[in-house]
Amino acid sequence: MIVLKNIIARIMAVWAMVVFISSMIIILIPILICGIFKEPKRSHFLQPLFQLWMAFFFVFSGVRRKFVGRKNFKGETYIVVCNHNSLLDPPLSSPGIPEANKTIAKIEMAKIPLFGLIYKRGSVLVDRKSDESRKQSYADMKKVLDMGLHMCIYPEGTRNKTKEPLQRFHDGAFRLAVDTNTPVIPSLLFHTKKVMPFNKTFYFWPHPVEMHFLPAISPESKSIQELKEEVYEVMKTYYLKHNH
Repeated sequence: MIVLKNIIARIMAVWAMVVFISSMIIILIPILICGIFKEPKRSHFLQPLFQLWMAFFFVFSGVRRKFVGRKNFKGETYIVVCNHNSLLDPPLSSPGIPEANKTIAKIEMAKIPLFGLIYKRGSVLVDRKSDESRKQSYADMKKVLDMGLHMCIYPEGTRNKTKEPLQRFHDGAFRLAVDTNTPVIPSLLFHTKKVMPFNKTFYFWPHPVEMHFLPAISPESKSIQELKEEVYEVMKTYYLKHNH
């Protein structure tokens, strides 16, 4: 059974790639046209396009999505922090946020032909090997918040390849929240690693996935460490309770 499942998952990976690339080519032109607008108008036009693209991709790749807690977006600008288990997380998370946003992303991905053009439209790019790039990306994230756009950040930094519910959090998202007095919305992604496990290459197994948005947490009167620990505990407790 395991051998058969692996064969089917590789076939599904080919199909998912075909769906992703074909839909990307279709959506590419309107996304590029949006480049004529300045921010934040550009992102407000792009968000529905990204949502449409990913809705098409998930439906036709056989992955059903469920979103919980979107009512926790209440007209403010937020920093949305997500756990990170799979390569499927970015296409689920940023388009899953109900309003215009940008996500912090690796600069290497922007070098992929065609996809890189789209990737740059919705991201704040960072070269993790460069101190100067990290400083610039932090300044860019402040500008995103100043424009009234949400920031989507993975505080674990990389995919969680451990058996723990969460890896330790880095300070960046919480320093940004404290420095800008921006509330944090914790968000939990469920079952994405069942679709695209980190330990299997070219593997795609259709399985329902979920994204849960929790009530916003204010950074007011909190240190970076205090905010980070509070968000971590809230996310860990929620994940353990709902990961079934």
